Amino acid sequence: MGNIIKILFILFITCSFGNANENSKQIKINGNQRISDETIKIYGEIDLNKTINEKEINKILKNLYSTNFFENVNVSFSNNVLKIDLKEYPVVNQLLLVGEKSNGIKKQIKKIISIKEKRSFIKSNLSNDLEIIKKLYSSIGFNSPKVDASVKNIDDKSIDLIIEIDRGKESRITSIKFIGDKKIKDKRLKDIIASEESKFWKFISRNTKFSQNLVDLDLRLLQNYYKSLGYYDVVINSNSAEILKSGDVNLIYSIEAGKRYIIKKIDTNLDPTFDNKLFLELNKDYKKYIGEYYSPFKVQKLLESIDNLIEKNNLQFVEHNVEEILDEDNITIKFNIFEGEKVLVERINIVGNNVTNEDVIRGELLLDEGDPFTKIKLDKSVAKIRSRNIFKNVKSKVSSGSDNNLKVVDINIEEKPTGEISAGAGIGTNGGSFGVSISENNWLGKGKKVKFELEVDQETLSGDIVYLDPNYNFLGNEISYNLFSTNNDKPDQGFENTLVGFGVNTKFEQYKNVFTSLGISASYDDLQTLDSASSGLKKQSGEFSELSGSYGFSYDTRDRAFMPTNGAITSFKQTLPFYADKKAVSNTLSSSIYKTLSENIIGATKFYVSAINGLDDEDVRISKRKNLSTKRLRGFQKGKVGPIDGKDHVGGNYASAINFEANLPNILPDDTNMDVGVFLDFGNVWGVDYDSTIDESNKLRSSTGLALSWSSPIGPMTFILSQNLSKANSDETESFNFNLGTTF
Repeated sequence: MGNIIKILFILFITCSFGNANENSKQIKINGNQRISDETIKIYGEIDLNKTINEKEINKILKNLYSTNFFENVNVSFSNNVLKIDLKEYPVVNQLLLVGEKSNGIKKQIKKIISIKEKRSFIKSNLSNDLEIIKKLYSSIGFNSPKVDASVKNIDDKSIDLIIEIDRGKESRITSIKFIGDKKIKDKRLKDIIASEESKFWKFISRNTKFSQNLVDLDLRLLQNYYKSLGYYDVVINSNSAEILKSGDVNLIYSIEAGKRYIIKKIDTNLDPTFDNKLFLELNKDYKKYIGEYYSPFKVQKLLESIDNLIEKNNLQFVEHNVEEILDEDNITIKFNIFEGEKVLVERINIVGNNVTNEDVIRGELLLDEGDPFTKIKLDKSVAKIRSRNIFKNVKSKVSSGSDNNLKVVDINIEEKPTGEISAGAGIGTNGGSFGVSISENNWLGKGKKVKFELEVDQETLSGDIVYLDPNYNFLGNEISYNLFSTNNDKPDQGFENTLVGFGVNTKFEQYKNVFTSLGISASYDDLQTLDSASSGLKKQSGEFSELSGSYGFSYDTRDRAFMPTNGAITSFKQTLPFYADKKAVSNTLSSSIYKTLSENIIGATKFYVSAINGLDDEDVRISKRKNLSTKRLRGFQKGKVGPIDGKDHVGGNYASAINFEANLPNILPDDTNMDVGVFLDFGNVWGVDYDSTIDESNKLRSSTGLALSWSSPIGPMTFILSQNLSKANSDETESFNFNLGTTF
């Protein structure tokens, strides 16, 4: 603000400028001690023999103040002499953070504030930086920090800035409650939000710490979830955050769900400028959604169809908006498509990215300098940047350019910590398990993701290091590199092995909702059969190397990836050997279809089939043979279905399953914290290629039962109560299965 007043004052003085449009014969610069005359001339765009007038002086003032080198700038012109009097800002010699012990937080503070060591100290920025520090502490659960600053003058040119920090007490979320006409059970809503109740085992989770940022995220998640179910008028408040004497918080969300709306009609209101025939094919998409519950995700998919038609027909300067008209419990959606203002993008400025490289942000933009400007592309660009999940906030601002048909776009970035650590553990009838994951989602500010995972259970120890580039070469394609190691000890299947390898994979959207994946991997498998194994299995012991390639396709029309209620996902994958000591081809086809049958029933049908066959009369080694997980065939023990060699279940060359499921979210009272579902499973594991004397076990297995999920005081628990309908004599069954698992 101080600089603006100074500029306005100087502009007022220069209104009486008398020697207009004369050339400068001499340039005098006074007051600069750190910054050289030549540097000042470059930043100020000051040249000898240049015509000097009021406009040129204003430009010099603006240029020099924008460097943030100078506290005061005075420009005058008399007798062909351009005189520039300057007062430099002092330099920050040291930036000292007192009271904070964590080097990681100190490093983060120095990244996000504007005042830096060895740079100008601008006092007017200090109060804003102190607020930024307070917000950082609030985001990690310290909601009453004290942050003060003092300045120690070293000399006229430099200072030491001392920031004293007292974190205060950490606030944790003791309980989360939902009140009002919420229509959805608390258990499901707790799965939707990011906040978590503080439990003794959740010592790693950051989401148990109360912060306004986390509450705001919860509100957005709840709003989107309710609207996706058709509750268009939902009102959600969090005006009850009860602060306890301990400083912890009881978090209460008040929800009024309102009516659930059905899409009655979808119209296109087209500007006469455009050919109506170009948009007729939209009617096919409209028919899919008429009669279904309203969802903003459905509206978004229709907008994407409109955008695809605009791009396909190379239409320029096209804008659109959406009108949603309510009529009792129905809603009419109207898409207005019209010709926008014919302007171009002159310049795009990226600000606020202290850590992230600018090309990471620009790589997500659908607009470029010189392109036709449309608000649609700007909004989609901002959405793409946000979807990277490495920024706390992304805002855009559009201002007039140097001409009437030009616009300047400012993208303002607010960064956030991007490192994550999580852990989980479980125990159940199939044994215990533990896993830990450490990741950095913005490696070295380049937008890349680095992740390390370690998992261990009763039979397997595995580790994986992944380097992921979500926008390889700015083409919008994902590419990943991974190094993996797995150690298996499977006495019930007669072998143990150590598998190490390296892989490169890519994934991209080929067509609308159609995704293609490609990969190549090299692996080494040290396979040992047990002494108790049959003679046929013992022949498979050895060391095996393999170089293989894979490709796959998936078609995804689910309304959302997490807890879908409608739509389907179908995928196919094939793995082919380029070189292998034992060559085999693997194929997998799977499909899951979801349908909301009523407010109380969500149905799902799932299909799975997988096969592996040796080439050149080679047998498939035991470590690569197929099995069904206990999620695909309930009521049977893990790995104990299918062909049996002696006492060992050896899996099959083929495996298939069909599952029919119905989730009944409202059948039990809310205070039970339980969900109930019913299922009917069919499955088969069959085929033995290495020994023709072994029974292939080609028999249909089936089971039915109940699945219960309970949010217990010690963590989420799942129970499976099942009854076998058909099985093979060699199969081992279980009528009860439970698992206790949680994240820390």
